[in-house]
Amino acid sequence: MSTPDSDGAVARGIQRITASPLGPYQSAVIRIGVSATYFLFLLREIPHRQEMYGPDAPWRWDMARQLTSGNQAFTTLMWSDSAIWFEIVYALALVAAALLMVGWHTRAVSVLFMVGVLSLQNRSIFMGDGGDNVIHLMAIYLVLTRCGQVWSLDARRARRTGGVEASPSGVAGPLLWAAFGVTLCGATVTGSLGGTSWLPVFFWVLWIGHGVWWAVNRYAPDSEPRTLLDVIANLAHNATLALIMAEVCLIYATAGWYKIQGSRWQDGTALYYPLNLDYFTPWPGLSDLLASSGVMVMVLTYATVMVQVAFPFTLFNRRVKNALLVLMICEHAGIALLLGLPFFSMAMIAADAVFLPTAFLVWLGAQSVLGRDLLLRRLRRRARGRGEVPGPRDGTGAGADTGADADAVGAGAGPGDREAPQQRGGEGHTLVG
Repeated sequence: MSTPDSDGAVARGIQRITASPLGPYQSAVIRIGVSATYFLFLLREIPHRQEMYGPDAPWRWDMARQLTSGNQAFTTLMWSDSAIWFEIVYALALVAAALLMVGWHTRAVSVLFMVGVLSLQNRSIFMGDGGDNVIHLMAIYLVLTRCGQVWSLDARRARRTGGVEASPSGVAGPLLWAAFGVTLCGATVTGSLGGTSWLPVFFWVLWIGHGVWWAVNRYAPDSEPRTLLDVIANLAHNATLALIMAEVCLIYATAGWYKIQGSRWQDGTALYYPLNLDYFTPWPGLSDLLASSGVMVMVLTYATVMVQVAFPFTLFNRRVKNALLVLMICEHAGIALLLGLPFFSMAMIAADAVFLPTAFLVWLGAQSVLGRDLLLRRLRRRARGRGEVPGPRDGTGAGADTGADADAVGAGAGPGDREAPQQRGGEGHTLVG
């Protein structure tokens, strides 16, 4: 039998997951971290892009075509074997990663980012590692989240309109939507959306949903359909955030339990071997120093296994969870430094951010704003010392944001739709506190 207390708890729970998107700062850090990781990766591989994903790749276009026809994977690089088309796709993936990182039209750009990631990774599946798998998954998840609420150009645009979602009167949003629609129609007619049935449906639902959102937000911003769309978006966001948590826990749990079964992990010598491989030693002197200490190798080997296995069981104990989270981030930083795998480490740290405490992220954002303002003041003083005339301060420049909240991180703004901050107040979901 239900009681008034239990009914009230259920009602409060439903209200919590439908009234607002949870973890706005965590989702923003995931957005920034994942897109920055992929942006830097694509930037570093520009000299080798043709050999990795392009016409000069050992895994030739016809071989990739045969593979994708068998595994039904989606990639726009299979639409043409032209070198010009490859350059366009690579450039669009690079631009999408940069725009998603700064949070410009996050709803539309997140879809473009996902398409870029899937196109390049599914073209040459043997080029990836664990970090690429994480980016692959997070690129899909970000499409379903409202990851532009804070620390984005969209959030700055919302703040300048008084915290209320502005009328989408700009042309950038409709132009992006129209371009996506034309491309989607052509890809659907030609059967170029992979061999699965769910992916075309997914793309069409996203495209129609974005159009309905724009129309309702412009012509009926205070209506019941607008409230219903908010509820649907919040449910999708919160469910995806829970899915990201489960994904991170699964990654660490499987990694830890597989390590336990390995004899080298059992005897505490597993870390010794990668430290003596030339391919994984960017700093030979540092690797040799660490590998020369048997006690240190054993401690780090056992600590790695224990932290990975224990982490999923500590989520509901905030202090223990935060302590293990710090250890895992330090572990990935060590992997980046000692083994020369910076992008793998960046991807994992970005995924780990879903568990970071909200209070810490708010403090970090405030410190970033203070640091930015301090840097701008120093630059203005230097300009005045050289006799240069500083630009006018009309209340919209950098100096006007001093003392603003953490959403001020980012520069510039443009017209169009964006995510409005929603009931933040320093709150987070129960696992991030």
